[in-house]
This record gives sequence, structure tokens and C-alpha cells, in this order.
Amino acid sequence: MGDVLSQSEVESLLAALDPHTSQGPSAKPQRRVDSNIQLSLYDFKRPERVSKEQMRAFQALHEGFSREFGAALSGMLRAIVEVKLISVDQLTYSEFVFSLENPTCFNLLQADELDGHLILDLNPSIIFPIIDRLLGGGKQSASYDFPNRPLTEIELQLVSRITTLAIQGLENAWANVAKLKLRVSQVESNPQLVQIVPPNEVVVLVSFEISMGESRGIMNLCIPFNTIEPLSGKLSTDSWSAYTRKQLDPRQKLNLETGLARAAVRLVIHLAGTKISTGELAGLEIGDVIMTETGANSAAQILVEGTPMFEAFPGVLKGHKAVRVGQQLMKPRELIERQLGVAAPVTPPKK
Repeated sequence: MGDVLSQSEVESLLAALDPHTSQGPSAKPQRRVDSNIQLSLYDFKRPERVSKEQMRAFQALHEGFSREFGAALSGMLRAIVEVKLISVDQLTYSEFVFSLENPTCFNLLQADELDGHLILDLNPSIIFPIIDRLLGGGKQSASYDFPNRPLTEIELQLVSRITTLAIQGLENAWANVAKLKLRVSQVESNPQLVQIVPPNEVVVLVSFEISMGESRGIMNLCIPFNTIEPLSGKLSTDSWSAYTRKQLDPRQKLNLETGLARAAVRLVIHLAGTKISTGELAGLEIGDVIMTETGANSAAQILVEGTPMFEAFPGVLKGHKAVRVGQQLMKPRELIERQLGVAAPVTPPKK
């Protein structure tokens, strides 16, 4: 007869066969690791101060700016210029500065409504082709080597025309968030000489690609978070839903009213109406009198494009037949509502 195993020997044997089996009642439960969990790294030295919702607002805002700025550049240079938004990121100011070329065109923008500066950086790879175009050139190929030097005084004056267009586009794009009046306070060629915020300060970097023919370059807009922090509450979905809704410009309203005032409309005076048979109509001769149901003192109607708009009272003025305009029969708002009611489909009643 074989040896009988004790309870501890049986548990040791089972544990050797299955490593996931607990080692008795005092054994610690093993931690189960779920392979489907996705882990993301977070650097506490670089906190993400700008929320994802605000980053989406930045992207939507500057997409409109890129289209307006591209159209303005095309009109100034009389060439097809495409400005495309390529990225919206948040990083530290030191990372932004060390990513730029030296020399470059480093513009500091200032506004009284903001407690800091914005930075508009223009890459030399697109600045020199634009300057060449403004001076009557523009026939060099994209492989043309442009000088590696800071801009001269004359070149800075030409570049100021570009920054002016960019400032106008930014002011229009930010109109629903804040009424900014931006101006260039300083222009530098070495970005490392300008320290507007601490090196570890979080900034929002908006990068654009400018294309003119075969020439391409990058334009960077650096927005320090502490500069726009008072306005961060307006960069939300609720306020941003009205981004494309602009306030009515008095000049546009006047132009619209002036254009509509010159539009020709068909005006007809409806004096009276009656019904006769076809036989009576065929038998009419010169001098016959047609009786109507409208009294001599009753008001006629003034029809504008076939719609009754005013009452009219016939008479004579300086020997000419005329009508005196009476009260308004239908207001334009009522006319629009009536036309919408006619155009709306009739829904059958529910059973």
C-alpha cells in the first residue's frame, strides 16, 4: 500500500503544477494586470495648462485667420499665396526659442488689452522670396540660396507690410474674444536675446505654412498662457459657437440699404375688380360701362411685386392722375412669415 500524502504535501504539489494557485490561506493575492489599459506619460515639470477645449478653439480661430491672411498676401503680392494652419501645440518658452533659426524675423506684438507680448516669427526661407517679389523679382527657383544674415533696414520696412496684414487678420479673428489693437514693439533677428516670459512658462504655439509658388516657409505665432489667461474663459464651446457671428458693421448696413434702394420693383394700382361672363366680355364695345362692387370713396390697393402693401385713394394732382398713399396693409415681417407658412409642408394629423 502506498504512502498517504498529508494536506500540506497536497497543497505543495498543486502549487507546483499551477503557479497561479494561492499558497495556502496566508498567501498574498497576486495582482492582475490588464493588458488593455493604455498609459500616458505626464511630465509634472510641464503641466498642460491649456485644456483640450481651448486648444480646439485656438485651432478654429486661426484657421479663419489663415484664410484671411492668405487672401490679403495674394492681393498685395499679386501672386497665389497659400497660408495653411499646420499645428497648434503647447510647450515651454525655451523649447520654442531653441526651435527657431538664427537669424530670423522675430516680431514682438503688444496690445493694451493684454498683460504681455505675443510673438510673430517669420522664417527667412519665405521672407526673402516675398521681399524679392516686392522688389520686382520672383523668378528665382526654390533652390536659390538666400543670404544667412539679419534683415537690413530697407528689408525690415518691406517686412512691416506683411506684419501689418497679419496684425489686421489677428484682430479680426480675435474680435469675438477681445478687441485687440496690436502693434509691433520690437523686431529682433536673434530669438535667444528676447526673454518675455520665464523659460519654463507654458506657451501656445500656432504654426502656419506659407507657400508662394515653389517657395515655402513657416510662420509661428507664440502666445504665452499668462498673457491670455484673463481671456481663457471666453475660449470655450459656448462662447466659441458664435465665432462666425459678427456684429453688424454700420458701413456694411449702409451699403446694403443703398444697394437695395436702387433696386427696381413693379408697382401696380388696383382700383377695383368685378366678375363678368365670357359672353359679356366678347360683347363689350367702346363706351360701355362696367359696374364694380367697389364704392367711389373706397380705398384702392397699391401692389408691390404682386403683393398688396398700401391703401391708395385716386385723385388728380396738377392735372395728372395720381393716388394718395394710405396706411400700410402688410408689414414686411408679416409678409415673410406668410410666405414661409405657404412654403412649409403641411404635416398630416397623427392618428
